[in-house]
Amino acid sequence: MSRILVRLGVTLAAVALLLFCLLPSAGAHTTEQPYLYAFVGTDSVDGRVEFSIGDVAQTLGLQLDGDDEQIEETLRANAEAIRMYATKHVSIGADGVDWPLTFGRVDLFREGPGELAFAVVQYEASVPVEQVPSQLDIAFDGFFDEIEGRDGLLLLTGGFEAGQFDRDKEILVTYTNNKRDQNVDLGARGQWQNFTSSITLGVDHIKTGPDHILFVLALLLPSVLIFAGSRGTGSWHPVEGFGAALWRVLKIATFFTIAHSITFTLAGMGWLPTPPSKIVETIIALSIAAAALHNLRPIFPNKEWSLSFAFGLFHGMGFASLVSDLDISRSSQLVSLLGRNVGIEIGQVVVILRLFPGLFMLRRTPVYRPFLAISSVALAVLAMLCSTERVFEVDLGTDSIVGGFASVPVGYYLAGIFAAVAGGCFLYFRNRNELLPTRSLRQAG
Repeated sequence: MSRILVRLGVTLAAVALLLFCLLPSAGAHTTEQPYLYAFVGTDSVDGRVEFSIGDVAQTLGLQLDGDDEQIEETLRANAEAIRMYATKHVSIGADGVDWPLTFGRVDLFREGPGELAFAVVQYEASVPVEQVPSQLDIAFDGFFDEIEGRDGLLLLTGGFEAGQFDRDKEILVTYTNNKRDQNVDLGARGQWQNFTSSITLGVDHIKTGPDHILFVLALLLPSVLIFAGSRGTGSWHPVEGFGAALWRVLKIATFFTIAHSITFTLAGMGWLPTPPSKIVETIIALSIAAAALHNLRPIFPNKEWSLSFAFGLFHGMGFASLVSDLDISRSSQLVSLLGRNVGIEIGQVVVILRLFPGLFMLRRTPVYRPFLAISSVALAVLAMLCSTERVFEVDLGTDSIVGGFASVPVGYYLAGIFAAVAGGCFLYFRNRNELLPTRSLRQAG
């Protein structure tokens, strides 16, 4: 009895540590991030600021619900408050001098039914020089202090190259909590700046978008195991070696990458029609539940890579919303897509590196199979709650729950603790000669 209690206690502790070290900080998709558009002429700078109405409502205490007509009426009734907020969080200038900005009309923008809505504020800069210099000091930090994990994006049209003004160039610059004020070189290679900034946004999306990471986790949990026997009566067994376990992880990650890269690129470029984001996000949430339940009763035993590929196609459509709604040229969209895809892969690799060592050491202990079951059930429940939120447009607090599990650098500390606990369990059961025998894929039949 005491041995059972020890195993149960260790299992529950490992599950808790796993969730703590894996799940990212608060937030959903970064499509709610604020956008700053700057249109640069030879002697003028003007543009618009786009704030998510969710951020506006939360920060300014406005009731922004009902139909679009009602929302727009509320926005215009509170236009002065919105303009005042924009004034405090946007600045443009050069040589250490901020130029006066005049904020004007406030409108509602929504790309389509069921899509995110934004409050759009037009602005114009009073340029005190005859010609806009090649370097601008631009600060942007809308809702950075009020909403945890929020970042912003500058889309700047215009530049100088070889002494000639190029109106068709788009430069994308990422603003984060640690990079609120940046010097933007209009003469820089715009697409390279677009690419590097997009990598940052891709990494941030992984940190602030838990659904994709939860899906990878659901597939990662059985990657250090082999399913032997028939679907109805078989069971999980530890994979025989590090190389075999790593190969299973690589297959899962590779097929997921291939799948979401296909739809990510096609949808992001507008070549693949996609359902409304509400439907896509619901399917993504359901994919997490399906992958987690598959761990309890495998339908495709030892072929988790097939699930990774199939559902990865839908995850790619979710990623595509990060770029498809940006008002930039096709070439800039493609560069941004490539950069964000690289960033997303970097984020996924970091997650795998944080978790795989602990999972590998824990796999041969009697703790792992109940650990797999409890973790999978927890993931399935969380995924169903997320799905319910998306279908019925209600807030069940899942983002708050997920956000409370981890933050940087706490998540990295907890990942180390998880690996240490896993290593301790391995040594404990090895000393007692209770390590489980390993199986190969060939032995599993």
